[in-house]
Amino acid sequence: MSLIIWLVLGGVIGWLASIIMRTDAQQGIFLNIIVGIVGAFLGGFLFNRNLNNYDFSLPALLAALVGAVILLAIVNLVRRGSVR
Repeated sequence: MSLIIWLVLGGVIGWLASIIMRTDAQQGIFLNIIVGIVGAFLGGFLFNRNLNNYDFSLPALLAALVGAVILLAIVNLVRRGSVR
């Protein structure tokens, strides 16, 4: 059951991050899930939150959102640099 929760919350967090970064039209649901989950690990690393204890509190979700936004910002910078 926790895998389904990770996928759903990862998709929602990735979708919200893509709306914030204005990349929503470029991504599908699978990329939103990946961005949300990887962003959660990145946010957990940056804010020293242990996400292995399945803590779905508001601070943990905000850390995941910030991590996903940072991840999308890095991807946008890399994508812009490789095009020019």
